[in-house]
Amino acid sequence: MSHDRPFLRIANGQGFWGDSIDAPVHLVERGGIDFLTLDYLAEVTLSIMQRQRLKNPESGFARDFVELFGRILPACQAQGIRVVTNAGGVNPRACREALGKAAAKLGRTVRVGVIEGDDILGRIAELEAAGADFRNLETGESFDAVRGRISSANVYIDSFCIAEALDKGAEVVLAGRVSDPGLALGPLVHAFGWGRAEWDLLAAGTLAGHVTECGAQCSGGNHSRWWEVPQLAEIGYPVVEVASDGSFVVTKQPGTGGMVTRETVAEQILYEMGDPRNYISPDTRVDFTSFTLAEESRDRVRISGVKGLPATDTYKVSFSYHAGWKAHGQLTISGPRALRKARLTAEIIWKRLEQAGCRFEHSSTEYLGVSTCHPGVQAEPEQVNEVVLRLGVRDASTAMVERFGKELAPVITNGPSGITGFAGGRPKPQEIIAYWPALVPKRLIQTQVSVEEAGA
Repeated sequence: MSHDRPFLRIANGQGFWGDSIDAPVHLVERGGIDFLTLDYLAEVTLSIMQRQRLKNPESGFARDFVELFGRILPACQAQGIRVVTNAGGVNPRACREALGKAAAKLGRTVRVGVIEGDDILGRIAELEAAGADFRNLETGESFDAVRGRISSANVYIDSFCIAEALDKGAEVVLAGRVSDPGLALGPLVHAFGWGRAEWDLLAAGTLAGHVTECGAQCSGGNHSRWWEVPQLAEIGYPVVEVASDGSFVVTKQPGTGGMVTRETVAEQILYEMGDPRNYISPDTRVDFTSFTLAEESRDRVRISGVKGLPATDTYKVSFSYHAGWKAHGQLTISGPRALRKARLTAEIIWKRLEQAGCRFEHSSTEYLGVSTCHPGVQAEPEQVNEVVLRLGVRDASTAMVERFGKELAPVITNGPSGITGFAGGRPKPQEIIAYWPALVPKRLIQTQVSVEEAGA
């Protein structure tokens, strides 16, 4: 790709599935960007999508994106903005079909790239036979512990597949489990022709994607000094201006709320940080102690001097598996001595469950409003007028968890006075999906990229 400007402007309008549905629209409407990235996936999200696909072969992707796509397609095509997203989930081909229908309603066509190869749910035995060892990356536990309970298995594939789709002319790139920073790195590889062994450049692009991957979290959202952030209701989502030498500026569009400062960017840089000298991605390893971070002007933070190291010979695999059942319910305890009353109420419920033969693998008791989030940080208040009692259980037996749900309501009339707030019916058992990280040799994983015209 020939790029006649000194830098590429990449905006991220989605930090997770459930983020603002309007932020991407505002980014496109304000314009001045080359790429719009949208991050929908988390470890548990893929398991949900896999289950959706089993029920309906035309499902298994982020349907929110299809609705959004209809809102932004005309403006994106008018401005030449290309979209890169992992909304394809576990069924990017079905997502492409849905995008085609959305484009057809607008009387348009769009070139959609699909990336496949990250979903290895059906290849586990084959890969093990070829030498893959899926022991837990964090604990070293054998894969045999969860083998029969796996619900999804996805590899964090590299970002060059995104660049390949863009090279083939895709206006929209639909991926599955690429890395979160890879959504930004892929367009940079495409635009500047960075090679697979240019570790410093790949590290810079990875860092740029890491800074923006959580959306407005780097432009004032979730900032520790929240009272200093202006116009949070109109917060601007981040834009990175990346040069071909890997230096970049973190900023936001003019006229938007929030703020981009050394502190807001640094907070995001520390997000999900392991070894700061060895941040491992599919494409490279980044030394997070190597670069400079400086405020260039208002809402403009420049990062330069990023150093990278050779990539590993393995990809990370995100497995999810069934880990039992859970339920939680809550009651509002009001009136004088509310905290003391709440503690008595909890004692009554747990004792009655024990008398009924219910002993759970795990249980929790929380008193919301009395330092539940940060216990021990502040002194307990002398007088509490009301408190929300929240109880929860986890167990392998769905029958036991269901029995728990039947014990909360009775205390309203056969316990102390002043209990209210029980609504929505009895708590129902919910399946627990747990996370199992592992590694797989890169030589065993191949990705496939296809670009097709979709729409009218």
